[in-house]
Amino acid sequence: MAPLWAQAFLLVTMAMTDVQGTVEKELSPECREFLYMGTPPVGLEDHSLQKICQRYNNKPRYVTLYDTANHVPIYSAYTFKRSDGEKRVDVPWMYEPQLSTVSDTREMQAFPRGYMHRNFEDAQAILDDYTNAVLYERGHLNPDEHQADPDDKASTYTLTNVVPQVREFSAGTWKEQEHVIRKRLNNYCHGTAYVVTGITTSGNMIRRHNIDRVAVPTYLWSAYCCTDYDHNAPYDERYKFPAFAHYALNEKENNQVLELSVKKLEEFLQRSTFVDKNFQIFADDCVQPAFALH
Repeated sequence: MAPLWAQAFLLVTMAMTDVQGTVEKELSPECREFLYMGTPPVGLEDHSLQKICQRYNNKPRYVTLYDTANHVPIYSAYTFKRSDGEKRVDVPWMYEPQLSTVSDTREMQAFPRGYMHRNFEDAQAILDDYTNAVLYERGHLNPDEHQADPDDKASTYTLTNVVPQVREFSAGTWKEQEHVIRKRLNNYCHGTAYVVTGITTSGNMIRRHNIDRVAVPTYLWSAYCCTDYDHNAPYDERYKFPAFAHYALNEKENNQVLELSVKKLEEFLQRSTFVDKNFQIFADDCVQPAFALH
């Protein structure tokens, strides 16, 4: 059952708005369920950024803030599901039809076979952008190993949820950290874990036909919030609750993961990217109101 704050937010918002689109100016109540306190990160404002409620098979799955100018997600926000870490291998790569076209569907769609230039590629990455990018591979922000339901896993295979990751970094350092977080949340988070994973960029681009197409991240970062956790966990895990974070350099070498508090991550991102001084990943810094009063 949803917490009381979520129920109240849902009732109020349903009374105020009836949002139907996948690409949304204001996220609908059912999409805010993937955000702690129903609130997306604040301090990220730009005309080229679009909020996507990622839908698959008639259900919302997670939320992405997408940069239509640089053709990469700035972050994906999702709820972690207890998982054995298995990957799906039978899912075609998909795109978001409503980013740049008038569409009858509210859902991500598989790329059509043998397509020529279509107007949806003006606002998002396509498969051809990665074809000759030999240094990089498509790296998930919301990784399928952090999901359990087959459809939730499948929904992560959209290019609006991936960024160019250096191959050695993606398959090594970052993948290992995804395993670490999965095991930690599996073992010690009793309630809902809200996760936000994002990037910073510095102007480096994948080019296709001599045109800048996809921004290459400088850093990848991630933070989680779980207020219902095992207070008897070993100290080296317990102090990483209710919230903790990490980041790493998207390079072949010198790409060690640094774990740190969410506040320290926010300070790092304020120095490293275009977020403003009010940037906050989780509402109330992932402190429940009842505890904040004491």
